[in-house]
Amino acid sequence: MTDGIQTLLDILDLETLEHNLFRGRSPQSGWQRVFGGQVIGQALVAATRTAPLDRHAHSLHGYFLRPGDPTVPIIYEVDRIRDGSSFLTRNVIAVQHGEAIFTMSASFQKEEGGFEHQRPMPDVPAPEDLMSEAEFKELVMKSQAPDAVKAYWSRERPIEFRPVDLDHYVARRALPPRQDVWFRANGPIPAISALHKCALAYASDMTLLDTALFPHGRSVFSVDMQVASLDHAMWFHRPFDATNWLLYTQTSPSASSARGLSLGAIYTRDGTLVASVAQEGLIRPRPRKE
Repeated sequence: MTDGIQTLLDILDLETLEHNLFRGRSPQSGWQRVFGGQVIGQALVAATRTAPLDRHAHSLHGYFLRPGDPTVPIIYEVDRIRDGSSFLTRNVIAVQHGEAIFTMSASFQKEEGGFEHQRPMPDVPAPEDLMSEAEFKELVMKSQAPDAVKAYWSRERPIEFRPVDLDHYVARRALPPRQDVWFRANGPIPAISALHKCALAYASDMTLLDTALFPHGRSVFSVDMQVASLDHAMWFHRPFDATNWLLYTQTSPSASSARGLSLGAIYTRDGTLVASVAQEGLIRPRPRKE
């Protein structure tokens, strides 16, 4: 098991403090604020801990309220809003320094059959036909990419990514607001479906907002941009294994008022749609210094 995936499993293993009260920690990786996907994943863990085993998370809706401090623990308080015969609802508030930094509602459902349809997966190259992450890292290090981009890709991470198109990562120019990225957990995860959902929630925040910056020749690492996730929604449609390759196809239909909206669909290799994602984020150009 790699250090990256072990770190992810460790941060998803929340400490139970009291009934409906949990504590999560952040990896000491040098970031100035907590990664948004970590808070989403930990909040989903907290909500799942209060749900019966026969109820499975099918959706979550979260709002980022304040930047998280990676040097101190995060307290997650779960409110058991409703337990129905088919669905149950949980609200989660993440707290640091006495203030809420994130709030999330999650819904759980018993397994049941029903109508089936889905949007087809786009036709893209298979992950084996793309540059490996090690080769991609070497390309980034040799490119004119900003130092922040190089620092990000130099770290060992729990999720392995293989972008279908590399232009956005090595050059600064306007591109259509669309990207396709293969990804998978960078090591084994216990065969617990709820844990795989939490790992997917963690990974879903990694590249999504960046898509809204493609048409403007910027990235989330651009020093002239103030970028932050504002809200995040996710729907789990079908079972999946986060250790197998998944395709994350992302588009941005709109940017306005210093906000960018990005939509994502996550597919297994055989074309099964397993999750949908939506996120709006702050994409504000920093004022130029005179």
